[in-house]
Amino acid sequence: MAELRHGTVAAAAARASGSPAKRDAEAASASASSPFLSSPRGDGGKDGALRPPPPLHQRYPLPAAVRALLALEDPRSPSAPPSYRILLAVLACVALGALVSAPSVWSRLNAPYLCRKDGIRLQCPGVSNSLWENPHAAATSWKPCAERRSDEISDLVSENETSGYIFIHAEGGLNQQRIAICNAVAIAKIMNATLILPVLKQDQIWKDQTKFEDIFDVDHFINYLKDDVRIVRDIPDWFTEKDELFTSIRRTVKNIPKYAPAQFYVDNVLPRIKEKKIMSIKPFVDRLGYDNVPMKINRLRCRVNYHALKFLPGIEEMADKLATRMRNRTGNVNPYMALHLRFEKGMVGLSFCDFAGTREEKAMMAEYRQKQWPRRFKNGSHLWSLALEKRKEGRCPLEPGEIGFILRAMGYTKETQIYVASGQVYGGNNRIAPLRNMFPNLVTKEDLASKEEIEHFKKHVTSLAALDFLVCLKSDVFVMTHGGNFAKLIIGFRRYMGRHRLKSIKPDKGLMSKFFGDPYMPWATFVEDVMITHQTRTGLPEATFPHYDLWENPLSHCMCRA
Repeated sequence: MAELRHGTVAAAAARASGSPAKRDAEAASASASSPFLSSPRGDGGKDGALRPPPPLHQRYPLPAAVRALLALEDPRSPSAPPSYRILLAVLACVALGALVSAPSVWSRLNAPYLCRKDGIRLQCPGVSNSLWENPHAAATSWKPCAERRSDEISDLVSENETSGYIFIHAEGGLNQQRIAICNAVAIAKIMNATLILPVLKQDQIWKDQTKFEDIFDVDHFINYLKDDVRIVRDIPDWFTEKDELFTSIRRTVKNIPKYAPAQFYVDNVLPRIKEKKIMSIKPFVDRLGYDNVPMKINRLRCRVNYHALKFLPGIEEMADKLATRMRNRTGNVNPYMALHLRFEKGMVGLSFCDFAGTREEKAMMAEYRQKQWPRRFKNGSHLWSLALEKRKEGRCPLEPGEIGFILRAMGYTKETQIYVASGQVYGGNNRIAPLRNMFPNLVTKEDLASKEEIEHFKKHVTSLAALDFLVCLKSDVFVMTHGGNFAKLIIGFRRYMGRHRLKSIKPDKGLMSKFFGDPYMPWATFVEDVMITHQTRTGLPEATFPHYDLWENPLSHCMCRA
């Protein structure tokens, strides 16, 4: 105990005898070595404030090359470090690369939305998962540009310089007649001829006596095109042999090949028009090509189709009512789908495809085909292999139940409101039952309109077809089940007027035939295949390919970058 007390006293004496400076130095040393003590106090601070931290460049010194760069030191200076010269060389290479690649990067960033063909598949830059509209980029990249501009200079020749008059019969149904009218205007422009208002010809299928003025607004048609083509309502009074335009071969130009080039009309038809002054052209179905006519002629066809040919106001108003009723069927404003269901008896028979049905149905269809198309039917023995081949190639109409499976696989629910545009479905309610079970909200124009409203339009079959055309045009989603002029024109209209925002689904029937032929395919696999297959088959922007129909895809000829 004596030794302990002696040590303690000695230590205390040593601390007491030390100078203040020495004690401060010891305290500073102790605090610096302890991780639990705060920073030392300032040497001369009277208020005991903490010492400020040293500057960042003192704690983390920059490399010599960076310091030289910040000081803008001359690299040729002897004092400049070698790393500074290397850094400058690297920066110069990066700047040069950025300068060279800037235009291509800018063009890619500024490029419009456009799908491109990769073999038989369509590759699109981005697809939408929305059930009701295409990607926003697709809707903002292109705009219609076939309309007549106020500053556009007319190149119409004077009345005295016209080559003569042409007269055509627009044959077939409403949509085939529409295409014929567009082609007639184009041919009149090619030959600098005056067009007599086309006659809508009755055929053996439609059996309709509708006149041009019963469907279309004649005044708007003539006035809108007055700076492009001279159009008159009737045959001139000075021409007294009017019946010859319908009966005499001397006044008729025949044997025009399908998809004839513009030059064919200049070389073969124009001389006869100049000689006879008035000539009739028939037949006139698909008698003008697409890739073999000037760009301005194709744009004129778009101008006629999308801007000059307007339905009568009464038809437009009724179609607006039907579309509004479709959207408000549930009490709330909802989107609706329009389905062009092509499964009439004539279409089924003409396709020469095989469909599910009883023996009696198949026997009746064979008898119908033999009566209507005896040369093609022969004895019917060769048709089975032909039917299988056509189905594999996707050339058969989809049955109502098949299109129902496809729509459910794409994600459309049973609550979806569907407007059905079709004739009388072959097989009646039994054939359409599978589709109705999957989508109970199937309606037609007869369901939406009162008897009094629809009776007015039954005078002309083409008026009813015009209502279907407009209601499908106004729908949020359009779905076709087979080809034809109706679906072709609807898809083209929606691409042009809707700027590719509106979805227009074109099922891959060839691929679907493989799926439907595999009874062991799980539903999940079927859904995945349908989704992947149809991501790009929704009316997205794509170039108008050679021999591709202008009416379904007007982008290259009739649309411009937005």
